[in-house]
Amino acid sequence: MNIKPIHNEADYETALNDISQLMALDPVLGTPEGGRMDALATLVQAYEAIKFRMEQGGLSVKDLEPMIGRSNCVYEVLGRKRPLTLAMIKRLHKQLGIPAEALLAEADERFALAA
Repeated sequence: MNIKPIHNEADYETALNDISQLMALDPVLGTPEGGRMDALATLVQAYEAIKFRMEQGGLSVKDLEPMIGRSNCVYEVLGRKRPLTLAMIKRLHKQLGIPAEALLAEADERFALAA
């Protein structure tokens, strides 16, 4: 199973395309195709969570600073160059209502890639 992290819009579009193709096959969970679809869906959900909330609430990078840190840190998190810390996850969940599961999935995915 070759799954790459989502670092940019091109990776995001590729993941969405792969999910679409897998959904057409209607894979059974527990099969390699089912596992791939589940993993890709988790990556897409994590990638979309913060950006979606920003768009939905008309938030800017400046608005995320109390939850993430200085603007350069916010840009690094959004660009997937800096992982979310547990403290960031808690603040984003509490202040923006982003599901903790989506934020934890992103942190878990990054940790697994670093290991």
